[in-house]
Amino acid sequence: MEPEQVDVAVIGAGISGIAAAKFYLDVHPACKLAIVEKDQSVGGIWNSDRAFDSFYTQSPWGTWEYTDMPVPRPPDADMYNASFKAKYISQYLESFIVRCVHVGKRLRERIQCGFDVQRVTKEDGVWIISGRDQSGEHRELKSPKLIVASGLTSVLNMPSLPGQEKFQNLIVHQKDFGKSDVLASSAFKRVTVLGAAKSAADLVYDCVKAGKAVTWIHIDAILIGMRLLTKSWNGLDRKVLADGDFDGRGEVAMKNGFEKLKPHLPIIWQNQEAGFINRPDFWHAIAMNVQVIHEDVDGLEKGLIRLKDGLEIPADAILCGTGWVSSLNFFDHDQLAKFGLPQPIGTYPAEEAAMWRALEQDADRVVLDRFPILANAPKHYREPVTHTPYRLYNSIAPLQDDPIVFAGHVMIASYFHLAECQAIWATAYLDGNIKLPPLEERRKTVALFVAWCRRRYLSNGDRGHWLAFEQRTYTDRLFDQLGLSSHRRFWLWDSFVPISKKDLPRLRAEYINEYGQDAQPLAHEATTY
Repeated sequence: MEPEQVDVAVIGAGISGIAAAKFYLDVHPACKLAIVEKDQSVGGIWNSDRAFDSFYTQSPWGTWEYTDMPVPRPPDADMYNASFKAKYISQYLESFIVRCVHVGKRLRERIQCGFDVQRVTKEDGVWIISGRDQSGEHRELKSPKLIVASGLTSVLNMPSLPGQEKFQNLIVHQKDFGKSDVLASSAFKRVTVLGAAKSAADLVYDCVKAGKAVTWIHIDAILIGMRLLTKSWNGLDRKVLADGDFDGRGEVAMKNGFEKLKPHLPIIWQNQEAGFINRPDFWHAIAMNVQVIHEDVDGLEKGLIRLKDGLEIPADAILCGTGWVSSLNFFDHDQLAKFGLPQPIGTYPAEEAAMWRALEQDADRVVLDRFPILANAPKHYREPVTHTPYRLYNSIAPLQDDPIVFAGHVMIASYFHLAECQAIWATAYLDGNIKLPPLEERRKTVALFVAWCRRRYLSNGDRGHWLAFEQRTYTDRLFDQLGLSSHRRFWLWDSFVPISKKDLPRLRAEYINEYGQDAQPLAHEATTY
């Protein structure tokens, strides 16, 4: 098949990829833009194939939506504390890409699902995106501009379990849990869940409510992250302890090891991944029905999990809530280093590593000088560092100034609005509408952000992309560089209130007024929703 030639290629049809494509088309409605997506449906982690009953959004209804189109309010039965079931986001995104039209072409028509990108190269100033479609046929896309929105939750982190070939029963990741028959089938009576992030908690809860005998194994001491499964980001630590009541739920809970879920760090440090509790009976269901074990897996036998302390656990299925690994494996090591993307530490060029080590040591001194409290983090578990951090300018652009941007490669709660903010800056960058600082200044800026992340967010910060409490500061920086100010109000508001869906239409209009917009072809109407 001949390569397809486009003006802009987008890898990934999740929240960020859709937002980036949509704004670029707002500015360049007649351009030829294509989105390639590995899955069979859009939405990334929110796509319809991944949904299951206890999978909820992590922000309230009214905040998880693009500014052009609201999410209809779900039924009360599918909401809890304003969060709602993920299936409504799946439906919303499918509706959005159908209703988003530029020059008579729906965004849905520009998306090629089932396109698994395997390699990205560049020849004579043109990006070549190579992969295979769902039938296994080789496909190529060529474009002078590239938006990488492959996300942080695309590629499974499957644990290495010695003797896995002997187990013979089902082993499934959270990504594929919604398509499995674990809950419905009587063949799966005894279920073991691996992991300690929010995804593992969701799996545990659903299995308990389906009447399964559940064992919950925390791998590599990441149970610290569980302390963040509380009702509110702003809840006091004593509120978390009171809600969990980890030591006071009686003999059954103690026998089950429920106290092992007790928090170890103040909530402000965000040392591990977090999530909201979406069911009022969550803690009670876990305490009364789940065997909680904090031990590493030594190996598998037929229908059996053997732990390093010698304990053996019969299991009809192993469910892995073990997170994700980098989705950027279509770049080689040289490209990863050039663009400032995570790669195994051992593969990073020594000269580059020495340069960044010096810059980040200097930046660390700046961080501690400004925020001395960060020098005294409480005792905590620190995950081994195996990869370099993200080193993207503004968490979007490589320092080498190539016509490529990375959208959605940050961790933050309110993804829709952040995606729209990044889309504006990314479009300006690809169009050459940003006057970048000198390379050395950009390196220092990146090093300062990495040093801040490490001190502020501990294990999470080692990845160089954590923005739990910095959304307003971050988005202000993006728009200040573009000379946009319509989102500004007064200093106190600007210091604490994040960009909202009321701000973004004004910012988009201000951008187009400042930098222009391609004319609509006469035969077509303007963008509609």
